[in-house]
Amino acid sequence: MKRLINLAPSPVVSMMLALLPFALILLMYVASSDLRLEANPNDKLLPSFSQIGDAIHRMAFEPSKRTGEYLFWQDTASSLQRLGLGVLIAASLGLALGIFTGALPLVNAGVSPLLTVVSLVPPLALLPILFIVFGLGELSKVMLVAIGITPVIARDIQRRTREIPAEQLVKAQTLGANTAQIMIRVLLPQLLPKLIDAVRLTLGAGWLFLIAAEAIASTDGLGYRIFLVRRYMSMDVILPYVAWITLLAFLFDVALAWLSRRLFPWHANGGAQ
Repeated sequence: MKRLINLAPSPVVSMMLALLPFALILLMYVASSDLRLEANPNDKLLPSFSQIGDAIHRMAFEPSKRTGEYLFWQDTASSLQRLGLGVLIAASLGLALGIFTGALPLVNAGVSPLLTVVSLVPPLALLPILFIVFGLGELSKVMLVAIGITPVIARDIQRRTREIPAEQLVKAQTLGANTAQIMIRVLLPQLLPKLIDAVRLTLGAGWLFLIAAEAIASTDGLGYRIFLVRRYMSMDVILPYVAWITLLAFLFDVALAWLSRRLFPWHANGGAQ
C-alpha cells in the first residue's frame, strides 16, 4: 500500500484538483447570493451574476454621461501606466543597487546598511510625504510603487550576485577583464533572469501600493473606482474590478515567466519556476 506522501496525481487529476476550490467558491457564492436576494431583492452585499454583468456592461461598454469615457478601460489604462512606470523604475534601480552592492565590497560597506534600513520602512507610511513632495499627480503614485518594491528587488539581486561562483570572477580577471567588464560580461547576463524572477515576486506588493495611492488621491484608476463606489455599497462594481485586478496580475506573472523562458532558456532549464 502506497503512502500518501508518495502518491502523485496524473495531469488530468491535477487540473481537476486545481479547479475544484474555484468551483466550490463559485457554488458557495451563487447559493449565498440566491438566499440573500430571495430574502431581500434590494440586497447589495452579494449581487447576482446578472447584476454583475449589467454593471460590467455599464462600466465597460457605455460611455460615462459626465466625461464620455468608458470608465472601466480608462481606469485600467491609468493603473497599468502607473504600475508599469513604477515597476520599470524599481527594476532598474534594484538591478543597479543589487549588482553594485553585491559585487563591490566598498559600495556594499557604504550602501548596504542604508538599503537594509530603507527596506524596513513601511512604504505606505511614506505616502503623505510623497504627496507633499511630488504633489497629488501621477508622479507620487509612481514613486510609491517604485519606493515600495525597489529595496526588495535590490536585496534579492544583491544576494544573487554573491551566489555567483568566485571562480568565474577569478577566471575573468586572469583573462584581463577589468571591473566594468566583469560586471557587464560575467555578472549581468546571469542576473537578468533573476531580475525577472524578483519582479514577479514583487508585483503583488506593487499592486497594493498602487491601489492605496489611487484610493487616497486620484481621479481615475482601478483602486480609485473601487474606493469611490464603496460608499454606495456597489458590490456589483467592486467584485468584477477585484477579479479584473487579479486576472491582470496573473497575466503579468505568466507573461514575465514566458519572457524569462524565451530570453534565458538556460535559466528555465536550470529549474526556474
